[in-house]
Amino acid sequence: MPEVTHTIRHLKQKLKRMKRIILGVCMAALTATVSQAQETPDSGHHKRHHEMKRYHHRDEVFKNLNLTDEQKTKFKALNEEHRKQMAELKKNENITVKESRNKMEALKKDHREKMQSLLTSEQKAQLEKSKLERKAKAEERGKVRMEKMNETLGLTEEQSAKLKAGREATQEKLKSIREDKSLNDETKREKAKELMKQQKENMKSILTEEQLKKLEEQKQHRKGKRKIV
Repeated sequence: MPEVTHTIRHLKQKLKRMKRIILGVCMAALTATVSQAQETPDSGHHKRHHEMKRYHHRDEVFKNLNLTDEQKTKFKALNEEHRKQMAELKKNENITVKESRNKMEALKKDHREKMQSLLTSEQKAQLEKSKLERKAKAEERGKVRMEKMNETLGLTEEQSAKLKAGREATQEKLKSIREDKSLNDETKREKAKELMKQQKENMKSILTEEQLKKLEEQKQHRKGKRKIV
């Protein structure tokens, strides 16, 4: 009887895990459906392209740090160890989805700290400088996009002021989310996604129907150009 009870308990736990996994898959499918309804079919390609640019940029940043051969060797070993740990975690079916996410966050944090510990004070300063430069460039690009939007959509001064205020408020909130150490990466992504959704709704409430139509046409045109390239 104890063995039967243990088996039943084990089956119940397994069913719970399966339900969580199925729920996660369903939520992912729902998110993908919503995204597809808002974006063109090549959005997946654009995301992969964005990821490749991000990794390329990261490599460029590390090149500018003038890493020693010893540092490069240690970085490589840490990355290989991290990939192995993540792969093993994904194969582990004896923990819940929440436990898996928490473990993943802990592994990422540990990996970042180990990478940072290999850098000298000068290299850390250079890394921070690169971060500030990226931020300044991003702000400049945002400014240029806003000016182009003003011209293309024929925004009024009131509309322009409202959009600017909304964008700045969103950026401040995003900064607070990034700096909130009580949140894990998953929660930060969810909160950031919700903020961007709110910003989009705010924009819709400010622009006219004609302006929104023009904005959508520009979006489709840009995606068409990316697809051709």
